Amino acid sequence: MIEIPSDLHPELVPLAFLLGNWEGAGVSDFPGAEGCNFGQEVTFTHDGRPFLEYTSRTWVLDGEGRKVRPLENESGYWRIGSDRKVEIVMSRDAGVVELWYGELADKKPQIDLVTDAVARTGSAAPYSGGKRLYGYVNGDLMWVGEKATPEVELRPYMSAHLKKVVDPSQWAKDIKDLPDDGIAFFK
Repeated sequence: MIEIPSDLHPELVPLAFLLGNWEGAGVSDFPGAEGCNFGQEVTFTHDGRPFLEYTSRTWVLDGEGRKVRPLENESGYWRIGSDRKVEIVMSRDAGVVELWYGELADKKPQIDLVTDAVARTGSAAPYSGGKRLYGYVNGDLMWVGEKATPEVELRPYMSAHLKKVVDPSQWAKDIKDLPDDGIAFFK
């Protein structure tokens, strides 16, 4: 279920499906880089202004699903216009800043994005642009990213399936008359 916070800026209502904390796993594979399974934590928050704040942390997973080392972190700001056009300013820990533009699909929670501008530090790996698709599917957040470099044409490189993180303090406060011992509730 998609909840719309009462203090969400009205322009952001179409992006409300993104709000919250998400966790999951995915795969990464790109020529010249180590292919791996990765874990991911994503957070979309708001403070009443007309943008969502976004953070993503990923890490390499071993064969048993344990964290091995950090993979890639990014943060940014998502905006949407009345015409359903989405704008994102994003920075990555690898020394890349991107401007993304796209559109929210009609009648479904899906966003197609493409980079419009890329700036890299001198030490950043080659990167010339990308595409992403985000979708809210059966209560989960899924995404796939494509990447291009001067040497490699645009191709898929990462994708993930994320589940909403449930904070028990949020739903427990709505339970009326919960017994002190917690056991009588199940009788």
